[in-house]
Amino acid sequence: MSLAALLAGCATTRHREPPAAFRLPPLPKGLGSIHNAVPRFLPRAPSGNPPSYEVDGKRYYVRATAKGYEATGVASWYGPTFNGLRTADGDRYDMYAMTAAHKTLPLPCFVRVTDLGNGRSVIVKINDRGPFVANRLIDLSYAAAAKLGMLETGTALVEVRAITPGNPDVLTRVAERPPPVLYVQVGAFAVHRNADRVLARLQAAGLPSAFVLGPPETRSRLYRVRVGPVSGVPEFDRLVARLTALGYPGARLVAP
Repeated sequence: MSLAALLAGCATTRHREPPAAFRLPPLPKGLGSIHNAVPRFLPRAPSGNPPSYEVDGKRYYVRATAKGYEATGVASWYGPTFNGLRTADGDRYDMYAMTAAHKTLPLPCFVRVTDLGNGRSVIVKINDRGPFVANRLIDLSYAAAAKLGMLETGTALVEVRAITPGNPDVLTRVAERPPPVLYVQVGAFAVHRNADRVLARLQAAGLPSAFVLGPPETRSRLYRVRVGPVSGVPEFDRLVARLTALGYPGARLVAP
């Protein structure tokens, strides 16, 4: 099957966040008994893993491995509209299973998703492609979103970290933790004056909360230009749109 046909048939072709008037489907009575996905070694799926693919004119490059993957960004969720449809790796989408969609992680793999607002975590199996909406990082199943407490809002700021099956790891522990302070990183520069130049432009454009974070001694010596802190998804979306208009389309969410 061609990639275009694959994406046309999979559950994540056009994930959209629920509209304000959307009525949530009922939660299963046994939501508390729906357990986290159990990380295990699985063969790379024969479908959904091309070297790269294109959606709406943008090309995505599938990672060779999930090992070491860590990112912060916006999570959304998808539910009854897609229930029962084929996912990119050939599974049937089950809105009450602990799964998720990601644009570039290999299928299947396992990640821990932590809501950075309330500290809750879930472990899900990545078996689908998406979300291809705005600057979203991951699309969670209905059950996973319910466990994180983000059904009503539709989105949440999250941390996504890959789990390597078979390795004892604190990533499999999903206890709540205090929320971190979050920022939008505009860029990282080896030369201080280049960072200062970007900072001056951002402040002149009306972003007084922009600043330069100097390199810590124990890490790579880069000067990071950041804006924030960021209070939530709406502010993050506004900042990313503003920075893109200013010529900085690679802005991303980071924690200190």
